[in-house]
Amino acid sequence: QVQLVESGGGLVQAGGSLRLSCAASGRAFSNYAMGWFRQAPGKDREVIAAISRIGYNTYYGDSVKGRFTISRDNAKNTVYLQMNSLKPEDTAVYYCAAVFKGFRTVPTGRDEYDYWGQGTQVTVSS
Repeated sequence: QVQLVESGGGLVQAGGSLRLSCAASGRAFSNYAMGWFRQAPGKDREVIAAISRIGYNTYYGDSVKGRFTISRDNAKNTVYLQMNSLKPEDTAVYYCAAVFKGFRTVPTGRDEYDYWGQGTQVTVSS
C-alpha cells in the first residue's frame, strides 16, 4: 500500500506560479512511477505529467508542455509539480498517483495507476 497526500494548491492569478507536492508513505517510494492528473468540473480526469521511478524519463501532456515541470526526490518520498505561466483553464483538482512499474516506464493512462491522493484544488483567476 502507498498513501499519497497532495499539498500546495490554492488561488493564483493568471501568469502566476504554484508548486504542488505529493508526499508518499508506505512501501519503497523509488519502486513507483508517479503521475499528476487533473480534473476540471464536467471533464474527464486527464494526465498532465508523469515520471519514472528514478526520474530518468518524464511525460507531459500537450496542454502543459513547456509550462509545468515534474520532479521527484526519492530521499524525501515526494513528487513535485512546478506550474508556471498558469492560465484560467488550468483550474482543476489536481491528483497525484502511483504505480509499481519497471525502471524506465512512464505510465500515462489513468487506469494504469493503482494509488491516488485525495486531490488539491488549483484555481487560476483571469
